[in-house]
This record gives sequence, C-alpha cells and structure tokens, in this order.
Amino acid sequence: MVERIELRDKVLSNLAAKGEAGTVWLRELPNVVQRLEFDWDIRVGHMFQNATEAYVAEALTSDGIEVALKIPIVGLAKADREARMLQAAGGRGYVRLLRHDAQSGAMLLERLGVQLAQQGLSTEEQIRIICFTLERAWMPSLPDLPLPTGAEKANEMATYIAAVWQKLDRPCSERVVEVALRFAKARADAFDPTTAIIGHGDAHAWNTLHDPKAGGYKLVDPDGWFVERAHDLSISMREGCIDFLAGDPVALGRDRCALLSRLTGVEPNAIWQWGFIETLVNGLSYLEIGPKENAAQFLSVVNAWTDTGA
Repeated sequence: MVERIELRDKVLSNLAAKGEAGTVWLRELPNVVQRLEFDWDIRVGHMFQNATEAYVAEALTSDGIEVALKIPIVGLAKADREARMLQAAGGRGYVRLLRHDAQSGAMLLERLGVQLAQQGLSTEEQIRIICFTLERAWMPSLPDLPLPTGAEKANEMATYIAAVWQKLDRPCSERVVEVALRFAKARADAFDPTTAIIGHGDAHAWNTLHDPKAGGYKLVDPDGWFVERAHDLSISMREGCIDFLAGDPVALGRDRCALLSRLTGVEPNAIWQWGFIETLVNGLSYLEIGPKENAAQFLSVVNAWTDTGA
C-alpha cells in the first residue's frame, strides 16, 4: 500500500506551473507508483523530502536491496536526458540507473547516502569534493547521446532573463540585465564542440551524495548539457552566494572563482560569467515561482557584482 503522498511546496509550485497537466500527473501518481511496484517487484517506502522536480522515495527490491524510485514531474524536458546520461555514465561519477520506465519517465536508482550539504563541511571542502566528483563524471561527446549545447543554454538563459525581467516589473536594474545578456552572448560565442563535455548542469552540494559502498561521492539529478566545463563550475558561484553578503561580495566572489579555477584548470573569466548569469536566473526564478523571499540574496549579489564593473 503506497503511503499518503504529500509533496513539498517546491514540487507543488512546479506542478502548478504546468496547469492541467500538472493536476492530472498528481492525481495519477499513486496509480503509477503501484504499477511500478508490481512491474519492478519492489516495495516503495517513505518519500525523500528534498526533491524539487520529482517524486523520490525509498524502495526495496524483492531480494532485499535498498534502492530509490524517482518519477519526474510531467513536461520536464530534462527527464529523458537524465535517464540517457545515467545509462551512459554506468555509475561513474553518477548514481547508477537500474531500470527505466519510458511511459512515466520513472527511474529505479541505486540508493546513495547523505547529501554533501548535510555533512557539516566547510564551503571550500564542499567545493573541492564537487570539483573532484565532476572531473570523474564529465564525459566526452557521445554519438548516441545528443544533448542541447552550451550555446543553446546561454541563449535560453538570455531569453528567460529578458522576458521575466519585464514580466516581474523590472526587479533589478537595467544595468544588471545588460551585463547578463552580454555575458550570455560571450558564452554562446565561446562554445567549442571540440573541448565541450557532457555536463551535469546543476552540480551543487545537495546533488552530490555520499557513496556508502565505494566511498567518495556521486552526482544525482543531472540536467544534461553538452557544454564547457566552466558552466558546471559556475553552480558553485551561484549556490551559497549568501556567504558573499557577509563581506565584500566582489572580493569573496572573485576568491571563490579563483579557487574553482585552481582546482580544475578552467579559465576563471568563463566561470565568472556563467556564475553571474546563473545567479541572476536563480533570483528571477524564485521571484516568479517562489519562495519569493529566497530571491533577495541572489539579486543582491549580482547587483554588487555589476556595480563594480562586472
């Protein structure tokens, strides 16, 4: 018997943005879970509470192996990319995909341990672990794994910034938007398929989980882009940016950018530009979808970065 399904507010907000399709998905979710229990001979248990774009729950196979069941919300373009990426990775740097249901997009995954964000490590140590894990996970282009490019990613983000800034009645200065659009064009123009990698797209400490069997860490929830390495590294500029507000946001931001560059050998200007874009998009997204109170830290940081001639 499937337990009562109570999804967290962020999942419900994302579902609400899908309109009627989101309503239907939520209504049918218990039936989908029950079908997968029968088809895959598993018993589904408690939900994990940190998911934002999926139903994710503990599960147990018939032979007693602990696994995880993930069912992406309806209309999530990256869901199919995620399954194909995990299959291609074969467990190297990423959570291992055990089964995939094409009808629902559901994935049966190996059960990993605690999230890096919950281990009480310093920000610098978390960044070192994320960089090491990314370098294990990055893959070259694969003919049977077509993914949207870094140029498409930059253009998509530029389009979002311009549209949502107007929609939300210009919540930050025009100068911030001008800088972000300039940086997005620079990253689109810089895309080079000969040096691009298959990147995670959202590699932060909540998506980096301890591997209790092999030790080390693995990534979960990849967005899937064929992109320059700097983009994956820029997520560590965006995440935890509230730390920058404890002092000089520019100096602290430049220090983190330099650390990411030293750890990976990636050119810092590209990391900085992607970090600026990602931080602004996150702020606008929180204003648009919620929780709105989370937007302030991101917008404050990009404002500070812009005011010093970013």
